Amino acid sequence: MDVSFTDSASADYPRLLRPSVGSVGVFGLRGAGKCTWARTTFPAAHILDLRNETLCQDLLADPTDLATRLQALPPHQVVIVNDVHRVPTLVTGVHRAMAASDRRFVLLGSNVRPLWTAAGLLSNRLALQTMYPLVPAELGRDFALDRVLRFGSLPAVWDASDPWAALEAYMQAYVRDEIRGEAVVRNLSAFLRFLPAAARAHGQVVNIAALARDAATSRMTVDGYLRILRDTLMATLVPAFEPRLRVRERRHPKLYWTDPGVVRAAKRQLGNVAIEERGALLEGLVLTVLRAHNGRTEVFDDIGYWAPAQARATEVDFLLRRGRDYLAIEVRAQTRNALRELAGLRAIANLPRLVRRVLVYLGDRLRRTEDGIDIWPLDDWLDAVAHGRLWP
Repeated sequence: MDVSFTDSASADYPRLLRPSVGSVGVFGLRGAGKCTWARTTFPAAHILDLRNETLCQDLLADPTDLATRLQALPPHQVVIVNDVHRVPTLVTGVHRAMAASDRRFVLLGSNVRPLWTAAGLLSNRLALQTMYPLVPAELGRDFALDRVLRFGSLPAVWDASDPWAALEAYMQAYVRDEIRGEAVVRNLSAFLRFLPAAARAHGQVVNIAALARDAATSRMTVDGYLRILRDTLMATLVPAFEPRLRVRERRHPKLYWTDPGVVRAAKRQLGNVAIEERGALLEGLVLTVLRAHNGRTEVFDDIGYWAPAQARATEVDFLLRRGRDYLAIEVRAQTRNALRELAGLRAIANLPRLVRRVLVYLGDRLRRTEDGIDIWPLDDWLDAVAHGRLWP
């Protein structure tokens, strides 16, 4: 199945991402809609698409060729550089061009690893933003929770007549182009064993030893593979908060994949969502929604999770910090008996400057407990995040 992961009919959905005043670097996992957004936002822009092998090789051989190409363009024409991570040395030329003129650049990429050495240049003159899969505020009335949890919401997959086949093609393209094509790993077979193991760990505290055992490789190698997932924006690690309560907190991070469909494709589980995976998928969706809105409305400064080392039942899925204040969120993929799931939120009640505790669930009753815990149906919580009402 031939699937395009850059252009999509999902351009009809308004994205949360807004163009900055000057140049911008937009990064996000493959197929998140970066190229479609850039072409829609800057319709008159000149595009340097580094997926074009001839152009890519020419600029790899001589990065100074960028200056020659720019001279042939009108001085104020916006320039989009797609897949900039394929020629990381190009960032130096872009930096020089911005210093010498008022030209705006839009750099798009799905792998931040090759750009580490250029991070200083990027941060000095470009506003760095992240694009995520389509979130409920973007999908509007088309948002359907069961569909998102099963197939995710990457634009090309969302538009596909056969989302299962599109996801399988997506993972094949990821391995072929991002991993094997860029020679990211030495042992491709070990990485292929690692992917489903890491997918099964979605929403769990990272256990390097277990992942290494499942992938039949070393712990050091698995640590590198986790960095690859993060560098390619496929997943993120949520750290454990240590708010210095009277109990000892866990210190290992949790692993969350960015898109529910991608994590299910990585473990080759694309049938109906099983009960045992629904909770972790919903947690991951909540995290992606928070991160997507954070780029626009500053939902949090830091995000982590909290759980006493001795008592798993008192875990809090997400603890947000904004300024000096904290907000705790617990997520439950159930429609009833929400009051039974408050142990974690009650255990963290004595955290200084904790301004709100929220349980997000799939029921339809909005309420508050006597001890001040807000119980919000998912739709109400999504509306609060989208309209800046999450914090009191």
